[in-house]
Amino acid sequence: MKKDIQNLILIIFIALTLVGCVKWAIYLTPSLIPNLSSVFFEECDPELARESLPADLKLLEGLLKNDPNNKAILNSLAMGFTGYATLFIEERNPERASRLYLRAKAYGIRAMGKKWTELLSPALAKQTIKRNLAAVGSKNLEGFFWASFAWSAWINLNLDKPEALSQTGIIEACLEKILEIQPDYYHGLTYVLLASILAAKPGMMGGQARQARIFFDKAMEINQNKFLLVHYYYARYYAARTQDKKLFFRLLDEINSTPAEALKDLCLINAVIKIKAGNLRQKADELFF
Repeated sequence: MKKDIQNLILIIFIALTLVGCVKWAIYLTPSLIPNLSSVFFEECDPELARESLPADLKLLEGLLKNDPNNKAILNSLAMGFTGYATLFIEERNPERASRLYLRAKAYGIRAMGKKWTELLSPALAKQTIKRNLAAVGSKNLEGFFWASFAWSAWINLNLDKPEALSQTGIIEACLEKILEIQPDYYHGLTYVLLASILAAKPGMMGGQARQARIFFDKAMEINQNKFLLVHYYYARYYAARTQDKKLFFRLLDEINSTPAEALKDLCLINAVIKIKAGNLRQKADELFF
């Protein structure tokens, strides 16, 4: 797959040199565009991935300027910026991660099509958006998923702000819609995102710890305990907040004992999560009273 990306870059270079037409290059290689982001998650070396992804994303943004409605590029950017912020930026620079999540969300919404721009406005009520989401289907699921992932991550980083809390109902409706369309999409990650939102909210504001745990367990069932991001979010957003110390350490132990290669297409995510789990373990004394 790395060879495919090299071929794509070579074709684009030739197109620019010989005919000065980026659209022509994109037209010749439509199946290779998404690989600039997706191949990133197959890389098992976190440092190599951290250094290379920004260049891939800027290349995609450059291509997008010449073909602003290219769905494949928009989806790849939504996925790439979400992954980059989640894996490498969120812990050390939450403010920057928040900006990147909003950037990813915007690309995901653009990938869905023009009519969805207003639909996903933060000003809409949950019931209103539920009615309007009826038209979302498998055709625009990819952009919708990454927009929702980025949006939920932004909310989790900004729960101390009223504007983020006011949008939890909307993102819940979006995630519930994804579960309607394809509950096992991306190894069941939608269950994890919804569970994290439910566990994070205070009880008086609709927090549902029991339902959150059911959703986390469902996600683990879907990916057969191989997607370590589930374990990490389960420990961070549920076990720590419900003060379940036994569950917290069990989940971290499972992360430690599961090889990153358990899911080859997500080796990078698993590899980074193993590092993050070690950092989370060191904070146990701060998290449990």
